[in-house]
Amino acid sequence: MNLSLMEKFGIIFRYLFSSFLSIEMFILSLLLFCVLIINLKRDNKIIQMVAIGIYIGFVIGILISYTTYVKSCVHSFMKAIMNYIYFPSTVVYFFIIVFVTVMILWTLFSKKMTYFKKVFNYAFFSILYFFFMSFIALAAYDGVDLLDTAKLYQNDTILCFVQISNFILLIWILYTLFYHLYKYFKNKYD
Repeated sequence: MNLSLMEKFGIIFRYLFSSFLSIEMFILSLLLFCVLIINLKRDNKIIQMVAIGIYIGFVIGILISYTTYVKSCVHSFMKAIMNYIYFPSTVVYFFIIVFVTVMILWTLFSKKMTYFKKVFNYAFFSILYFFFMSFIALAAYDGVDLLDTAKLYQNDTILCFVQISNFILLIWILYTLFYHLYKYFKNKYD
């Protein structure tokens, strides 16, 4: 698709006024934007609730209008997640390690994090680093090209390291999510 930036904007503009649905979605998006801007000026709880109501209404409207398509998308999304868990991309795996490195630095310099949470993060991140270094060492020792996923995942040991490290990262993400939710509600209602 060799379109210039102006041609792309032209296509979007033509779509904007091509059907009742596109006009309705534009108006709802504009309404949400206006409510959020008003909230910036007034910082009112009622306006925040209206914004949340518009957003939830928008999502529910899409879910009702396109139920079969939404089911198909959720099914495809879950299939992609399962496919990633069982056969993850090495590029994504490297980005996970970059993410872990950033989180280690954030944990290291955080003054608000509790001692227990820091120890918990360090333990999980150390395990993830061990798995990553083992993954690299095994791939180098076996002479496996990291971009050739078919050969890479024929090695059961390498595949196990990647899958278990993804599982460990998922456990850490879920724990951290619930930890922050607990702290938020504890601070809000204490």
